[in-house]
Amino acid sequence: MSEAPKQAPAQAGRANTKKELPEHLKAYKHVWVVIECEHGAVHPVSFELLGEGRKLADKRGVQLAGVIMGNDKDVIAAVANECFEYGANLVYTVTDPVLNHYRNEAYTKAMTDLVKTYQPEILLLGATTLGRDLAGSVATTLLTGLTADCTELAIDDEGSLAATRPTFGGSLLCTILTLNYRPQMATVRPRVLSMPTRQSGRRGCIVEHPLGLLENDIVTKVLQFVADRESNKAQLAYADIVVAGGLGLRSAENFQLVKALAEVLGAEYGGSRPLVQKGWMTSDRQIGQTGKTIRPKLYIAAGISGAIQHRVGVESADMIVAINTDPNAPIFDFAHIGIVADAIRLLPAITEAFRKHLSVNRLAG
Repeated sequence: MSEAPKQAPAQAGRANTKKELPEHLKAYKHVWVVIECEHGAVHPVSFELLGEGRKLADKRGVQLAGVIMGNDKDVIAAVANECFEYGANLVYTVTDPVLNHYRNEAYTKAMTDLVKTYQPEILLLGATTLGRDLAGSVATTLLTGLTADCTELAIDDEGSLAATRPTFGGSLLCTILTLNYRPQMATVRPRVLSMPTRQSGRRGCIVEHPLGLLENDIVTKVLQFVADRESNKAQLAYADIVVAGGLGLRSAENFQLVKALAEVLGAEYGGSRPLVQKGWMTSDRQIGQTGKTIRPKLYIAAGISGAIQHRVGVESADMIVAINTDPNAPIFDFAHIGIVADAIRLLPAITEAFRKHLSVNRLAG
């Protein structure tokens, strides 16, 4: 007779049911935000996450902490003070020469050590290139769940993190709960959340944590850092005004009408995914679920139908003006101002009107 197959050992932290969280996991408390700081610059998404983390921590009745890793003590101290002003109660710091440049192995070691030592119940990261790389490694190492590219975070009635993200190609939104593991991890894209109000002079506690990792322990080596000369070319995520076009413009030549209006307004320009697929514009200007998420004061969408993939990326704009020939286009469901018209004919008229208006104002000034 053949032996019955052995059952795989239960993973650490596994609970039998939703309400039977193991005793050792009940010790996990507090909300953490990983502060993305490279070459002395903090990515704004880190402060956006602190604002949202403050709400989650208040709902749970726990503390909000930032986590800063790097090599420069002065920079880390300055960033820690910024974290306090954006809502953190305390900041965990790991300062070590091997953290001078981001490398997955070193940063994953630092984060997993911190989590195992101080046991946060919620761990949030920005869905940036760095954040996505680090989050996946940390979640895998800790054998916990990770919800990526979230558009909304909340605490449910039983105290779990409810992380909402697009699914099925962006056609639906789903809310995911990590019920039986800790920490509960999520990444959130830049500009999905609003920037919190900064409270100057607010201070908290700094906890220094040793890394205990030698350079020889790390396989990856940084030979040289070369700044991306094109990194400031498209600043869609943080533009105050964005003009975008879709397939309703019908040709790459007509997409120039979007660029013309953006130039007059001093705005950034972009478009929907099909325009990238057709080669009408570069991928760094794509707006939507698989592109950039934006929160401008004014967003003008010309010839964009407004599918859920695009809506996820723009619905936080203060004012959305939609131009489309189809009165039943989905974009009119969430636009603040809807104009049923042919964008190819309307855009030149709008551009000329703004050009004249701005010229008059300059002369008057």
